[in-house]
Amino acid sequence: MAVLCVFLATACGFDYWKSKVPNQLIIIMSLTGLLIRWKKEGIDGVCSYMGAAFLVGAVLYSFYKIGAIGAGDVKLFGVTAGYLPFGKIFYFSFVSLLIAAIFSIIKLWSKKSMKKRLQNLALYVKRTLESGTPEAYPNPGGEKLTVRLAGPAFLGVLLLLGGAY
Repeated sequence: MAVLCVFLATACGFDYWKSKVPNQLIIIMSLTGLLIRWKKEGIDGVCSYMGAAFLVGAVLYSFYKIGAIGAGDVKLFGVTAGYLPFGKIFYFSFVSLLIAAIFSIIKLWSKKSMKKRLQNLALYVKRTLESGTPEAYPNPGGEKLTVRLAGPAFLGVLLLLGGAY
């Protein structure tokens, strides 16, 4: 898990500095995770790693499709999930996304755009329910509110290691 923490700290640096987690880092994280699981558990570990990464990636892909999160975030969460015990993946995802939501609320509050964003969300939900098909999330006015997910993922893993869940 120390290796994962180093990788996630590196991902945070890139995410907050360059606004992107490089694919090379994702590939190195993935290969290292596969190797670690192979050494500890053999082929079962490799299958567990790939299953966890695929499961989390598949679930988060729908959020990527509507523009709620970036492709790098989907890959980072998937690769990170492969390192974790299967029973902790849901908790990791929930806690990390909860931390991201808290960061979002703080950002909205500090920019004084909470009311406008909640109105946009209500309109989006209404349109999606009426049409039955989710579309790209609207961004009237072009104001961009970005919350980087590498930090919340790192904090989620640290909380897991600290025994919070």
